[in-house]
Amino acid sequence: MNEKVMKSVQSQAKRVKQILNLNTSIVGVKFIFSENEMPHKIEKLQGYRYCQALMKARKQHHVVLDAEGIACPAAAAAFGFKDLPEGLKTGKGLVGFGIVKDETAGRTMFEGMTTMTKGELQALYLFPLETAIVEPDIVVVEDETEKLMWIALANLNAKGGKRVESSTAILQATCVDATTIPFVEQRFNMSMGCYGCRDATDIGTNETVLGFPFKDFDAIVDSLEFLSNKAIPNSRSKNALEALNQKETKEKNQI
Repeated sequence: MNEKVMKSVQSQAKRVKQILNLNTSIVGVKFIFSENEMPHKIEKLQGYRYCQALMKARKQHHVVLDAEGIACPAAAAAFGFKDLPEGLKTGKGLVGFGIVKDETAGRTMFEGMTTMTKGELQALYLFPLETAIVEPDIVVVEDETEKLMWIALANLNAKGGKRVESSTAILQATCVDATTIPFVEQRFNMSMGCYGCRDATDIGTNETVLGFPFKDFDAIVDSLEFLSNKAIPNSRSKNALEALNQKETKEKNQI
């Protein structure tokens, strides 16, 4: 990607952050399939979960996570770095965590996991899109639900109004829901968060995550610019709620 295009991407990322008043940065995720694609002089994480690597990228860090450095066995399986441990594959692990009541439910949740082919992926390079130096494959946004709603609406605009169909097991929200599904299926996907990322990162109780292919980024930014002219400020002003409050106050005073 040439410098002019790269600066445009950085500018767009900053603009989205401004429009939505995001608390942290939009993250670009680059899938590294060969050693010669590996970025140089980038911090290589050791003992980090994918959701924790994402948290660092949201906070302005450029980081690389590979099979050796990833700490979460479920995420490692999703990216094809390692096999899923037997305890998770059978569902026993989720029973032990208190996530499901019976092993069958846990086993089914993992059977439905969207994964990369084992051994295909070398590493993941995560970075704040506003300081991107390469074109990402996937864009991940983690923030307050209302702010992500506008990105979902922007995507609806970009896709001609086609309803969003999202997939989640309330498990592996960042690694599967927001990253492997958008990459493998090349589509927008939203999540409600999960047990793991809410335990392991600073994601707030009012925050969640979504992901989409970078190829859709320009169209989504254009749609957000359109929404910022009227829909976003009007909705955030809560004029309808204020009118209701005034009506109820008036009726109360008349009693």
